[in-house]
Amino acid sequence: MPLEFEKDIIELDDQIAKLEKKGTSPAKCKALSRERDKLEEETYQSLTPWQTVQVARHEDRPLIKDYIQNVFSEFVELHGDRCFGDDRGIIGGFAVLDDQRVMLIGHQKGRTVEENVACNFGMANPDGYRKALRLMKLAEKFHLPVICLVDTPGAYPGIEAEARGQAEAIARNLTEMAVLETPIIAVVTGEGGSGGALGIGVGDVNLMLSYSVYSVISPEGCASILWRDAEKSPEAAESLKLTAGSLLELGVIDGIIPEPPGGAHRHRDEVMASVKDTLLAQVRLLKKGRKRIVKKRMEKYAKIGLTK
Repeated sequence: MPLEFEKDIIELDDQIAKLEKKGTSPAKCKALSRERDKLEEETYQSLTPWQTVQVARHEDRPLIKDYIQNVFSEFVELHGDRCFGDDRGIIGGFAVLDDQRVMLIGHQKGRTVEENVACNFGMANPDGYRKALRLMKLAEKFHLPVICLVDTPGAYPGIEAEARGQAEAIARNLTEMAVLETPIIAVVTGEGGSGGALGIGVGDVNLMLSYSVYSVISPEGCASILWRDAEKSPEAAESLKLTAGSLLELGVIDGIIPEPPGGAHRHRDEVMASVKDTLLAQVRLLKKGRKRIVKKRMEKYAKIGLTK
């Protein structure tokens, strides 16, 4: 489904389709296609933070299952936290990235209403974070790099989740990931929302897709607290500095994986190839420095927020 700010681009798409159907001269169609591509590039180069949020939430944006199918191979899913149950908001297991064996963990969303209900719209319960930590410890035992794909509005805030220790589960993950003796790479592929994202987001390398967002709170939540008005969400998005460019400038993330104009949902193959190449390069680089991995990780996080 097209986004509101893409209206002019969609109109050109419709014009091109009609001309091609009528058999209009290829030269005219090519000229319109060039005009359309230029407009798309200009539009995506000047996205506001709120528009970037809309792209990050697009219903067709690649999910973890798409990355499993297109970036990794030999994925073997592992279930359960050995305490309460198997939360579907986070999935993980052994996988192969080209020639590298890894532990893959990530938030799971669905395409249909039924799928989203099954995985709670990507909002994990404490069982999901405990499962993730169990898999990270398993990766540490077998000296496997951990790759975390972050895409969640936030951790589930329901009464049952709180009763089972949501805050404790996330806090424990932060503590344990800080000293995990194996490389961790975290990539925000869509939404990186609050503690729900941080629960699997403490990495030696933290990356974002260029049209993803990462924030302590959603723009809607921020607007409802500060102005008691959800319509102030665009202003909140601007203030939160939640885009990849802003966070790279602030030193919160280490790099950006580029998406072509139009976003990952329109250029899946190209984005999947970029993600694979980036992850592979980082895994190989981090494995060389495994002996100092914890020390360097602690130094990295100690520097965040320091004034230059």
